[in-house]
Amino acid sequence: MVIRPLTADDIPTVVEFSLRAWAPVFDSFRAVLGAGVYEALFPDWETTQAKAVEEVCRDAATSVWVADRRHRPVGFVAVRPGDGEIHMLAVDPEHQRQGIGGALTGYAVERLRDAGVTLAVVGTGGDPGHAPARRTYEKAGFTPFPQVRYYRRLDG
Repeated sequence: MVIRPLTADDIPTVVEFSLRAWAPVFDSFRAVLGAGVYEALFPDWETTQAKAVEEVCRDAATSVWVADRRHRPVGFVAVRPGDGEIHMLAVDPEHQRQGIGGALTGYAVERLRDAGVTLAVVGTGGDPGHAPARRTYEKAGFTPFPQVRYYRRLDG
């Protein structure tokens, strides 16, 4: 595996595997939030997420790299150096649990350090679907700071 800059030709593959990688997260959201709140927040999560991934991949203020195996992206990380933030990270489900997320996180941290950033940040959910992400970030040395956000449907 090699980590390299994203190319425009990589974007459709990155979008596709990101949706597959994040499907369990959205299943977890549904289970935690209940159908009513979930549907209010995420009426069409796949379309919204596909657009968000494509936008971040094309954003000039965001640096994006892919984990490449046999000339095919199998993971990606998007970093906003100006914010010191790892904004997005996903690994193709067929390649998960092989250290790719950790490698991408470490690579992103080093690029932030190279850019003079002194405090890196990454956000993720506290739900069961985000447990692998939390493990990856904590293993990379990030310190969690729990926050709670509450939701309530008012139309039902």
